Amino acid sequence: MKNNLKSTLKTVIYIAIVMVFVQCNSVEKTDKQTSHTSIIPPLPRLQMDIAAGSPDLQWWRDAKTTREQRLEDWRDARFGCFIHWNASSLLGSSWKGKNYGGYAEHIQRMAKIPCDEYRRDVVGNFNPTGFNADEWAATIRKAGMRYVIITAKHHDGFAMFDSDVSDFTILKATPFGRDPMAELKAACDKNGLKFGFYYSHAFDWGEPNGPGNDWDYENPGGDKHLFASRNTKWFDVHPEIAPRIRKYVDEKSIPQVRELIGKYDPDFIWFDTPHKLPPEENLRIMKAARAAKPNIVINSRGVQPYTGMPGHFGDYESTSDRAVDFPTNDGDWETIPTTNESYGYSATDRSHKTPEYLVRVLVKAVARGGNMLLNIGPKGDGIIDDADIKILDGIGKWMDVNEASIRGTVRTTLPVQAWGESTRKKNTFYLHVFDWPTDGVLQLGGFLGKVNKAYLLSDKNQTAITHKRTDDMTVQFEVSAKAPDEASSVIVVEVDDAEHVDSHRLISTTQNNMLRAFDGMAVDGEFKYGNGKVTNSGVSGWTQDGQSMTWPVYLSKAGKFKVIAEYKPYKHSNKFIVEAGTATLSDTTVSDSRRSRDIDYIKHELGNINLSSGNQIIKIYADSIPDGDLMELRALHLIPLFQGKD
Repeated sequence: MKNNLKSTLKTVIYIAIVMVFVQCNSVEKTDKQTSHTSIIPPLPRLQMDIAAGSPDLQWWRDAKTTREQRLEDWRDARFGCFIHWNASSLLGSSWKGKNYGGYAEHIQRMAKIPCDEYRRDVVGNFNPTGFNADEWAATIRKAGMRYVIITAKHHDGFAMFDSDVSDFTILKATPFGRDPMAELKAACDKNGLKFGFYYSHAFDWGEPNGPGNDWDYENPGGDKHLFASRNTKWFDVHPEIAPRIRKYVDEKSIPQVRELIGKYDPDFIWFDTPHKLPPEENLRIMKAARAAKPNIVINSRGVQPYTGMPGHFGDYESTSDRAVDFPTNDGDWETIPTTNESYGYSATDRSHKTPEYLVRVLVKAVARGGNMLLNIGPKGDGIIDDADIKILDGIGKWMDVNEASIRGTVRTTLPVQAWGESTRKKNTFYLHVFDWPTDGVLQLGGFLGKVNKAYLLSDKNQTAITHKRTDDMTVQFEVSAKAPDEASSVIVVEVDDAEHVDSHRLISTTQNNMLRAFDGMAVDGEFKYGNGKVTNSGVSGWTQDGQSMTWPVYLSKAGKFKVIAEYKPYKHSNKFIVEAGTATLSDTTVSDSRRSRDIDYIKHELGNINLSSGNQIIKIYADSIPDGDLMELRALHLIPLFQGKD
């Protein structure tokens, strides 16, 4: 009995010691997590500590604990519809006979239309009797989209919803007399679409205290840069203005965010232009949204990056506007391309993409773990433009067949392929073949495991595609000579282990190889990545000795290739070198005195190289420290000249 008592006592003492240790360790971890160097903006700005670990940001840390659950439906959807529509849609980017181009929803700012005139002649005539929420929702659903984000208030300050906070609303300031946001919310619910609002929380041209309007008011954040230069922030240079701007936040922005959430119960809220407000004001707006609905999904444009702060505070990252090319991103993110080049309706912008082009943008995004929120700009009468309808119908026809390769998929584990991209669900790959092999042989590179079955996603009978392993890293499929789909032909490949891969990319000896800088590995230096637009999808910042962009590759058989560098040149010519295995090419960049963003990418032929079979590194770097910058590299192209032998 005594022995049992001693044993029990020892056990109790041991447990107590362990609990004390765990408790102390837990406190230490908590202290480390919450310890921080305070960042408190200068008076008279709001005295909020905006540093990581700040007690003022506990609400954000609490929200992070439920982030995964919030994002489940958003991730599963992968494809959504962005809608820019309000009173400015009436103008189609023109005012008093002059076409302003650009983003049509910015017509008031571009034309410097006085608020009184804008309210009388634009908002006062906004009567979109052609609007039919059920038709909109059905069209969006048919396109394969699964969520909708629409402009509840854009930068002009005009509310497209029933707001008690302001009389500058569609119900009070127009002859329309209806609430299109309520109607669209109901239609989305009926069609199985998740629903959310775009709300311009930090930019409001209609308010005397709202940032941005410097043609009616002496306000910061406008094109005149009244209180700061292009490279400085007005609230850092003139903090004394902040209390006046805070009135806008307190009296309109926060109350309307609460209204939108309370009245319409949206799944998402999409903020924009946070650089127009001090970060502490943006944080108050985000905190109000989170408090109003803890599980609402918020994008990354709520708060601008600020030195010492822990990031954007949203649930996922938003790309820049109109991004169609994407660097590697390990987190959750969303791109927002447009059907043409404007977000709001532009009567003169007829640069609409093809459905095939946008399908490929969607696939590229999903392959890298992202979503695509494709924008349309309905007309001022409430009718979706025919050009947009055609695009949505075209994408929808592709999605009817191939939706399984998009919805519910995750970032691929495979390297980029010469013929296209891939998406994944557990141990199933979806091979999206953009460049269909005309010789009937498709090679999948970088997969080391066993293929159990392969078939075309468009084949309802799932007829097996013959395949064989040609080496440790390559599987070869026998396919038809003609592509089943012009946009992206999808082959389903069921495997034993989708994680059993190698990062070396297969260089094809029969198809063109495009090695994007966005897909490369940066070595020995900080590069600057473009925003992903067609005109800015390269990598620059080659300013240090030893900097290089590399791609680990392999060849199943030797081959000879023409090498082309695709880049934007700079003012100075600089020498650079391309190494591929044991082969080396050197050249000098073309010079151009214009600013890089004003010129197109050029394709600069460097010469021919012979590559042997096996693993190797392709590398591009400056011959010496560049004069200025080397280039803005978009890609290296390796064009097969003939099929070689081992």
